[in-house]
Amino acid sequence: MSTPRTDRPRQVTAEELRRRGWRGRLVVLGPAFVAAVAYVDPGNFATNFSAGAGYGYLLIWVIVVANLMAMLIQSLSAKLGIVTGKNLPEMCREHMPRWGSRLMWVQAELVAIATDLAEVIGGAVALHLLFGLPLFVGGLITGVIAFGLLGLQSRGHRPFERAIVFLLAIILVGLVSTLFRTDVDAGALAAGLVPGFAGIDSLMLATGILGATVMPHVIYLHSALTQRRLEPRSMADTRFLLRAGRTDIMLGMGLAGLVNLSMLIVAAALFAGTDVPATDTLEGIFAGLAAQLDVVAAYGFAIALLASGFASSGVGTYAGQVIMAGFLRRRIPLLLRRLLTLAPALVVLGVGIDPTQALVLSQVVLSFGIPFALAPLVWLTARRPVMGELVNHRLTTATATAVTAVVVALNGVLLWQTATGG
Repeated sequence: MSTPRTDRPRQVTAEELRRRGWRGRLVVLGPAFVAAVAYVDPGNFATNFSAGAGYGYLLIWVIVVANLMAMLIQSLSAKLGIVTGKNLPEMCREHMPRWGSRLMWVQAELVAIATDLAEVIGGAVALHLLFGLPLFVGGLITGVIAFGLLGLQSRGHRPFERAIVFLLAIILVGLVSTLFRTDVDAGALAAGLVPGFAGIDSLMLATGILGATVMPHVIYLHSALTQRRLEPRSMADTRFLLRAGRTDIMLGMGLAGLVNLSMLIVAAALFAGTDVPATDTLEGIFAGLAAQLDVVAAYGFAIALLASGFASSGVGTYAGQVIMAGFLRRRIPLLLRRLLTLAPALVVLGVGIDPTQALVLSQVVLSFGIPFALAPLVWLTARRPVMGELVNHRLTTATATAVTAVVVALNGVLLWQTATGG
């Protein structure tokens, strides 16, 4: 009588994948697609559609620039996790005084809560548009679905990543399918790639697009998604993982950029120069798509928004786990973490605060957290004692520093505009 085998399948090594060439790189894909969710969250839906409705194709170049910035920043975060085997919160705890690490944790937790506020509201609005559910009920459903997504982590990183990629595919199909059915002005689209503005209001909207592009929670998370994913046994292995990570980022962030461009182009083609009302709200966009194109386009938008709310809420809670474990070396049960970040969103929905206003408020809170994530990331990846021979090239550090300064300045403008009512 034979005895059953109890050994687990052997995990493939980085060296084996390296020897497979481009096929090996495909196996490493995944982390950037999870990070890409932050760039197509419900806040981006409202901002990009508003830009297209208000100024046509004028601000297409802003989305392109924002996407290039995202690629650079996420590549540094992924690099930190691959080279050091530790994530950004862990590295901050190691290289900062205790009081500084605790302050970083506090602001990062506020960022996690603000992130979940936007994502849950987006999911709730989508469920209301699709099925007429009350916003509070929709928020509860979004929270439960996100919790279910996080439960996939117990089976390893692959099931969670596959679920996120599936939701990203839904977002892409829901928006790009409408783009192909829209009469796009190719000449105006090409002209929109040339930087330019049409007055102070367009400058402010461009500031909003750029400033809201970099989400601090996903900077923390991406470094955690790449750490110890595959243990490099040599410098050649590490360099292979870095190359594979760059491919991952190009594909994942490229997908996010395509989604954002689709939103703006559709809005420019259907709403710009028309009297369609309330195109700066999610509900108004839904109604406008139905009026200007058809119900299929409207429901495609709502389904994409729903997938965005589900995926981004799950990713946001995942980031909250990484933040607490990294800064404090403590973990709390996943259900408690989900409830803590979900509660503020349910309160907002329960008391009847306007969802669009709540989304704007969440972006303001996120703006405060951006420099706390970006500055340490650039500083750490530019330090030879941390990164060894894989330390950033001087040009990379200079570019990343300039991007950090631009993002921080733009978010400062947004904060000032919000505070003064400008």
